[in-house]
Amino acid sequence: MSIPAAVLAAGIPSPSQAVWHLGPFPLRAYAFAILLGIVAAAVITRRRWAERGGDPETVLDIAYWAVPFGIVGGRIYHVLSSPDAYFGPGGDPVRALFIWEGGLGIWGAVAFGAVGAWIGCRRHGVRLAPFADALAPGLLVAQAIGRLGNWFNQELFGGPTTLPWGLQIDDAHLPAGFEPGTLFHPTFLYEMLWNLAAAALLVWLDRRFRLGHGRVFWLYVALYCAGRLWIEMLRIDPAETVLGLRLNVWTSVVVGVGALVAFVVVGRRHPGRDTTLLLTPPTTQDDEADASTTAR
Repeated sequence: MSIPAAVLAAGIPSPSQAVWHLGPFPLRAYAFAILLGIVAAAVITRRRWAERGGDPETVLDIAYWAVPFGIVGGRIYHVLSSPDAYFGPGGDPVRALFIWEGGLGIWGAVAFGAVGAWIGCRRHGVRLAPFADALAPGLLVAQAIGRLGNWFNQELFGGPTTLPWGLQIDDAHLPAGFEPGTLFHPTFLYEMLWNLAAAALLVWLDRRFRLGHGRVFWLYVALYCAGRLWIEMLRIDPAETVLGLRLNVWTSVVVGVGALVAFVVVGRRHPGRDTTLLLTPPTTQDDEADASTTAR
C-alpha cells in the first residue's frame, strides 16, 4: 500500500537527536525534560503555597524528599509494567537501572512521591493535604514538560494516522510492520495539551470554590486519569495487557474512580479551605508569648 506524497510531506517532525556529548558526558534530552518539569513544579508550588499562607522555602525542603522517592517509584512501576525488556527473552535486568534511557511510570512516581512528600511534611511540621493541594497544578505542568522527553526519544507514540498533525518517526525507531513515512498519533503532544489545560482548570476551580483538605489533589488525579485513559488506548508500544486492555488503561479507570470518590467524600466531611497548614497550630498562649516578646 503506497502512501500519498501529501501525507509524507505533512506531520510533526521528530527531533533528529536526543543525546549530545560534552566530552565523555552524555547530555540527554529526556533528563533535561524531567529536570525542567521539576523546576517548573517547584516554582508554581512555591507561589501557591505562599498564597495559602505557607513559607515558600518549605517547598524545596519537602521536594528534597519527594523528588527522589518519585523518580525511584516511577522507575519501579515502569519496570514492573513493562518487564519483557528487562526480564523477558533477550532482556537485560541490569538495564532496569538505566533510568537515563527513559521509562518512568507516573503512577509509581506519584505514589512513591507522595510517601516522600509525607516524610518531608512531617519533618517540617506541615500538613500533607494542603501541601498536596498547592502542588497539584504544578505536577500537571511538570508531567506536560516531561513528555517532551518522549518526543526526543521517538517513543510511546500512538497508532498510524493521516491527520495533518501526525508524528514523523525515523526509520531507526519505526515499529515493525510499518512503512517509512507513516505518520503516528503524537500522544506526547496530546498529553501535554491535556495536562496544561487540566492545570489551568484546577487553578480556576480552586480559586472559584476555595477547595481544600486535599480536594485539589484528588481532582488532579481524576483529571489526569481521564486524559490518560483515552491517550493510552491510542498507543501501540508494547505493554502488559489484562483482559485485552493495556494495564495502564485499567489503572486509569481504577485510580480515577477512586480519586472521584475521595473528592466527594472529603468535600462532604471538610467543605472549604484548610484552617491551618501546620501539624501543630500555634496556641493562643503561643501568640500571646510572641506578642509579649515583640513588645519588649
